[in-house]
Amino acid sequence: ADCRYTCHQECRSLIQLDCRRPSQSQLSPEGTLLPPCSQNVTQTVEEKPEPLSIQEIKQKIEKYNAKVTNCLLMKLNDDGTYTGFIKVHLKLRRPVTVPAGIRPQSIYDALKEVNLANMTDKRTSFYLPLDAIKQLHISSTTTVSEVIQGLLKKFMVVDNPQKFALFKEMRKDGQVLFQKLPLTEYPLYLRLLAGPDTDVLSFVLKENETGEVEWDAFSIPELQNFLMILDKEEKDKIQQVQRKYEKFKQRLQQTLKEARGKPG
Repeated sequence: ADCRYTCHQECRSLIQLDCRRPSQSQLSPEGTLLPPCSQNVTQTVEEKPEPLSIQEIKQKIEKYNAKVTNCLLMKLNDDGTYTGFIKVHLKLRRPVTVPAGIRPQSIYDALKEVNLANMTDKRTSFYLPLDAIKQLHISSTTTVSEVIQGLLKKFMVVDNPQKFALFKEMRKDGQVLFQKLPLTEYPLYLRLLAGPDTDVLSFVLKENETGEVEWDAFSIPELQNFLMILDKEEKDKIQQVQRKYEKFKQRLQQTLKEARGKPG
């Protein structure tokens, strides 16, 4: 709450901070860095809630729909499953691979489940708009894996789904927490528990963490494309550092030039 430290939710039990705020009289340039503390930010690990009964689901859906202001209601089926809507924010920093020269998908294509990506072998790289939002109508039995595949299909992305991961974003005590969802999780169930307020819970599609990607699942052209992207990012970073120190060097030279002839 004091230092505004942000971390992944699954890492919270591993973080050690001294969050005690010193008084104004104790603050000094040397005293702003506090020694490590033996207390963790939290001692608890988020536990998976117990499955709800059909009656409990019905009650929660009624409470959920009472708070909905955009007509995107949840509907309970006779077999106990339910359907509803989720919004997914796309926060992809790197380009995706899409078919080259393919027209946008029409309503007819969607109804007939036509996969336009299979109509050509030509590929091109494309940056999706930063923080684009896609609304999906899903079932309570729809898994995270199926949500990711559905999003890629809607944008005609032909990259391996293992390159991507779905996160839930939560805001608590002024902090933004991200937690990667397992592929077998049910997003609509999480939406039901959290309610329709996206400030409480929202879903984000991001690149999967490098350490968890199975690189053997990618083709040679895809791996070569990764290397090209990494090479470009490395060159951009080098240029940023060079510009930073060149600017600092110029300021030092200007200061020395102005100080010549002055006493001291």
